[in-house]
Amino acid sequence: MTTSTFAFRAAVEARDVDAMRDALHPDVVFRSPAVYRPYEGREATMGLLRHVVEVLADLEYVDDLEADGSHALFFRATVGDREVEGVDYCKVDSEGLVTELTVMIRPASGLAAVAQEMGARVTA
Repeated sequence: MTTSTFAFRAAVEARDVDAMRDALHPDVVFRSPAVYRPYEGREATMGLLRHVVEVLADLEYVDDLEADGSHALFFRATVGDREVEGVDYCKVDSEGLVTELTVMIRPASGLAAVAQEMGARVTA
């Protein structure tokens, strides 16, 4: 596993938004489970991730699968009184910076809770 991907995981687990930013490629593409259009660029992505660390309480990575140039970080978290499971699917460049981040969340009721909480914080 590359150092920067470990850095991304460690930053998320530590809820360290500055370290999360440092682990993202400047042209990262973020695909949220709650919106159709991807967010492009480090600043747009961080605009969302700053809220995600508040919305997804008790986030814990429970598994990590690695392939050449990609990682799937499986997590559990809570949103209000709902438990959710999800995957942060990361593609990384040769320097280990995250170039694509796709988040998937289940169950649908958990995703709805995430979307509601994020919608209250972010104007899409």
